[in-house]
Amino acid sequence: MIPFDSLYRHGFVRVAVAVPEVGVADPALNAERTLELAHRACADGAVLTVFPELGLSSYTADDLFHQQALLDGVNTALTRVISESAEIRGLLVVGAPLRVEGRLFNCAVVVHGGEVLGVVPKSYLPNYREFYEKRYFAAARDATTDTVEIAGSTVPFGSDLLFVPSTVDGFVCHVEICEDGWVPIPPSAYAALAGATVLVNSSASDIVIGKAGYRRRLCLGHSAQYLASYLYAAAGSGESTTDLAWDGQALICENGRLLAEGSRFARTGQVVTADVDLARVAADRLRTTSFADSAHDHRDRLKRVRRIAFDLALPDRSVKLRRNIERFPYVPADPARRDERCAEVHNIQVQGLATRLAATGIGKVVIGVSGGLDSAQALIVAVKSMDRLGLARSNVLGYTMPGFATSTRTLADARRLMRVLGVSAHEIDLRPSAMQMLRDLGHPAADGAPVYDITYENVQAGERTSHLFRLANHHGGLVVGTGDLSEMALGWSTYGVGDQMAHYNVNASVPKTLIRHLIAWAADSGQFGPGAADVLRSILDTTISPELVPAAATGAQPAQSSESVVGPFELQDFHLYYLLRFGYPPSRIAYLAHHAWGEKYDLATIKHWLGVFLRRFVQTSQFKRSATPNAPKVGSGGSLSPRGDWRAPSDATATAWLGELDRAVPGDHHRASDSSRNEHRAPNSASSAKDSR
Repeated sequence: MIPFDSLYRHGFVRVAVAVPEVGVADPALNAERTLELAHRACADGAVLTVFPELGLSSYTADDLFHQQALLDGVNTALTRVISESAEIRGLLVVGAPLRVEGRLFNCAVVVHGGEVLGVVPKSYLPNYREFYEKRYFAAARDATTDTVEIAGSTVPFGSDLLFVPSTVDGFVCHVEICEDGWVPIPPSAYAALAGATVLVNSSASDIVIGKAGYRRRLCLGHSAQYLASYLYAAAGSGESTTDLAWDGQALICENGRLLAEGSRFARTGQVVTADVDLARVAADRLRTTSFADSAHDHRDRLKRVRRIAFDLALPDRSVKLRRNIERFPYVPADPARRDERCAEVHNIQVQGLATRLAATGIGKVVIGVSGGLDSAQALIVAVKSMDRLGLARSNVLGYTMPGFATSTRTLADARRLMRVLGVSAHEIDLRPSAMQMLRDLGHPAADGAPVYDITYENVQAGERTSHLFRLANHHGGLVVGTGDLSEMALGWSTYGVGDQMAHYNVNASVPKTLIRHLIAWAADSGQFGPGAADVLRSILDTTISPELVPAAATGAQPAQSSESVVGPFELQDFHLYYLLRFGYPPSRIAYLAHHAWGEKYDLATIKHWLGVFLRRFVQTSQFKRSATPNAPKVGSGGSLSPRGDWRAPSDATATAWLGELDRAVPGDHHRASDSSRNEHRAPNSASSAKDSR
């Protein structure tokens, strides 16, 4: 059985592009060098290795293609490659000129396990500028047969072949040759619509100024447009330089992203590998309904595609993933891109709130300011919205509402932030009204008993939001919500007249990890002055807390920690991204999380917090999201608005997700305690509430 920590267990495959140093018209030497690189790729764990166009003969043989000696040599070389492929785990795509029914075709021969699976002739022969391929070859459309004899076997022949290993879910390979990928509608376009996920281009392609960049853009574009991986191998060192030059460009792309590129102009053979994500391709195609619509429109052609099934032996050892998995999928690692992302998100938030205010004719906003991350970001957005509308910042009515557990630090930061941003700053002591509510309920805490249950917490959270709404009525304003995407996912909010509700919520599709960077960006940009930068940095260093349960003694930092209950937000945001954006099974999410976060969290810890996340997200908090206020969608990672990206039943169970997690991920899964359950499902448990920050 494939080990859990092997990439082949989780929807990845390692592929290779190999560029040997060729000998012009020297098939025996080319076979030797082809096999050498094929063994290197296999030893590195690759199960597909792609070689350049006409690699067994060399592309620059010119009129020698019509010499029987060269063609006989190619046949001998090909026979050797086929025979020795039995010792190589994986699929090989090699280029050779082959004579079929009296015509010569420029072919890619697909070899596996000592046999030929199929032969793909080139569809489009360039015959312009330096190219004279029609002088030597016939095009695929000219073929009068759909089979060919190779090494004593009859195998499929044509540009309509898909190679489908039964042992790898989602692996469907199609091969095209050089110019085929440059035409307006390449064969790979139809192949992708027919289900191909790994698109191969075996190329020669001489090099001139600017061509390498164009090839790269072309391959990236194909991989993005066809929602696939795209492998490109160009001829390199050893090809004749009588009139041309060769750079041996090797590219592996996926969904518009460059995974790997080899060294151009290498003097010796090279193997370039990358781990392509078949599960992501499948997820993107499943959600992109227009992709299926396009396949429907071309169904008559797609019905003619031939699928060649075979058993691809996978490495039985653990093949470690070499792909970079970002720890923060919502936050670019590159500082320049991160600043660009923060500016974009900030402007989306400001535009959303400003448009809502303009549309309603409301000129004031009311916001609860706690001294925490979310309310700080919402306050920044509110201030900038007023600036954009040409209104005074004093139209932002900020209220800090200290309760039974408010720390000295957050209260001071809330006061300072409102002052330096120039908003109308107010303070309402929440404790008298909350205590009256507790007395009305007959709660023990009203008599001084230290009973800090969900009722105790949500009385405070509810009182805060109730005050904000009544203040909005009183001043003719609009309540700006502060809760973020991470809290919505985890149900970490008080339902109804609590911080789950607002007139408009600017943070609803911004995850906690990105909120942190937005605040850091606002501080570092200096747009609010040094005083604001200081308080924003102080807020960044404060423990994330609902501040609803008092400590034994009042301290500078909050007594409660949200992350001790719902899990580290950095980890839960990772889980959210891959569940929401791609719908991956829990075992794959855990594998990716361990790959990204393994230096900080062991697999058992990841499994535990993923279990907490799944239970809260799938089973216990959807009813809150079904009644969420309006909010602007910010990123392609998804939102949880029932009017936008996410529609789910409020009474679903997480059994299937938790079961898959328990079965597929090694180690014990510690069931989440009552303290992480939802108020709606476990009314006697500790709170899943949070204050209105």
